Amino acid sequence: MPRKSAKQADQLPVPVPAAAPPARVAVEPSPAVPATQPQGHRYQTLDRAFRAAVARRTGGVSPHSFLEAWADWAFHLAESPGRQLELAEHAVENVQKLVSHALKLDPDAPPPFKPKPYDHRFDAPAWAGQPFAMWQQGFLAVQDWWDKATDQLRGLRPEDADRVRFMARQALDVVSPSNFPATNPEILAATLTTGGRNLTQGAAHFTQDMLKLVTGTREPPPEGFALGEDLACTPGTVVLRTELFELIQYSPTTAKVEAEPILIVPAWIMKYYILDLSPENSMVRHLVEQGFTVLMISWCNPTAAQSELSLEDYRRDGVMAAVTAVGRIVPDRKIHAIGYCLGGTILAIAAATMARDGDARLASITLLAAQIDFAEAGELLLFVEDSQVAFLEDMMWDQGYLDRPQMARTFSIIRSEDLIWSRAVRRYFLGTDEALTDMGVWVMDTTRMPARMHSEYLRGLFLENRLTAGRFAVEGSVIALKDIDAPMFVVATEKDHIAPWKSVYKTQLFTDCDLTFLLTSGGHNSGIVNPPGNPRSRFHWSHRPVGGHYTGPDEWPAKAEVGAGSWWPTWIDWLRAQSSGRVDPPAIGAEGLPPLAPAPGSYVFQD
Repeated sequence: MPRKSAKQADQLPVPVPAAAPPARVAVEPSPAVPATQPQGHRYQTLDRAFRAAVARRTGGVSPHSFLEAWADWAFHLAESPGRQLELAEHAVENVQKLVSHALKLDPDAPPPFKPKPYDHRFDAPAWAGQPFAMWQQGFLAVQDWWDKATDQLRGLRPEDADRVRFMARQALDVVSPSNFPATNPEILAATLTTGGRNLTQGAAHFTQDMLKLVTGTREPPPEGFALGEDLACTPGTVVLRTELFELIQYSPTTAKVEAEPILIVPAWIMKYYILDLSPENSMVRHLVEQGFTVLMISWCNPTAAQSELSLEDYRRDGVMAAVTAVGRIVPDRKIHAIGYCLGGTILAIAAATMARDGDARLASITLLAAQIDFAEAGELLLFVEDSQVAFLEDMMWDQGYLDRPQMARTFSIIRSEDLIWSRAVRRYFLGTDEALTDMGVWVMDTTRMPARMHSEYLRGLFLENRLTAGRFAVEGSVIALKDIDAPMFVVATEKDHIAPWKSVYKTQLFTDCDLTFLLTSGGHNSGIVNPPGNPRSRFHWSHRPVGGHYTGPDEWPAKAEVGAGSWWPTWIDWLRAQSSGRVDPPAIGAEGLPPLAPAPGSYVFQD
């Protein structure tokens, strides 16, 4: 594909009127779905339709992928008599530990088996009493044995070992004693205290949830969490609307602002207001109050008509179009670009492309919980291999997109102990209503993923890891992250199971620019939304100058500086250091970018 000229690169996309429905984007056909079908395309279509029907019933999980993993594990275990003896010995040891604990042979000894750090099913003090303690310890002993049984085995593919461990854990979670009223002391106590009203209320919750699941209905935001009033309520104006995104320019609240504006690129797997929650948790509001001119991309929620949207569309017609618009609003100034999650990945791709082409419009780059290398992408890799990706592609080929519940189930299953089973116990057996939070409301406000884009993302980045392997091409030429010379600020979170911190840390391996890396407490969302005032927060950070040597992630924490509280002030100081001073605030919009609507715009309301 020929490269665009400089004049073409500066042209803004044609704005879409507020009332206009999203139009289909004209792009090249996806490699996964050829435009010209071979002679046997009718049979291939039948195959894809069949697999799509199966996928809808399995939640998008490929049966072949997991059966293959079980077979690989079972055959290698069958030809490993030494491992079999080891597992038998481990089972005997676990039984001995249970007997010793039951007989109190050492009264001061702690329980031999402990839940995993993220497993809160047995937190209640009542689990320390008998017989509940033995039921809990028996369950954890079996879990411990399966962890040992699915450990690495010579000849066994590591990904298959991980998948078998994952499936064993899922099966065990079904029969956990915490899931049943007769074996859960919390449920028994609540039933006695309320006279069974907890079970009646839980049955009502279950019926309500099943009706919503079957009908596909979604409730409006509850009172106190309305968009534009309680959430996403930082004052601002939509200054550009295309079929792919709206660009929001936030109103200044200080007499002077930093000369360089900020452009935030959120992930399109989520709605942007994770960074503009309630006023006390809003990163956007905090940046504005600190004297920055902030602009935000609000992505559309794609429909089946936009199934052919590609990664390149999101880069060219999304990120680069927004960069051009910001340059019109604040001319002759470079831009602080911030990318969150998948938005950070596409920002890194855009920045590397700009560096390759000599485009120096970025003053700095901030990546928030964003991966550029996917070799250690955590438990999401359990769902990414050829059979699984093909299965998802066929389901998206039928639907036109990956639907919201399908994505939500994947993220929930990874932490099923807390996100599925503990929630079910609280809601259906204890009869408690979940305490709503601004982040909890946002989590339920999910979006869709276009079929072509998601296929390219899974194959090109997750499966083939092209970006750091030197095989990711933009406009016909390969890009290299080492070309980026703008200073970078990279943030990872300790408990992130979507973008594990050691995976995010590898940004330092593939870049040569001035780079500050910061590791903060919390998870993928809670660690990023970390306003000042939380005394439990902490972080480590370090600065690597241009040409600095690499330190491995295991050695890095001991060498890093330690900070208490929110990491936002450290980042704000870094942004100011990359800026050129304070000036008068720019006008809202510019020529060709008139004010269209007040923030949060219309795309954030798309269902």
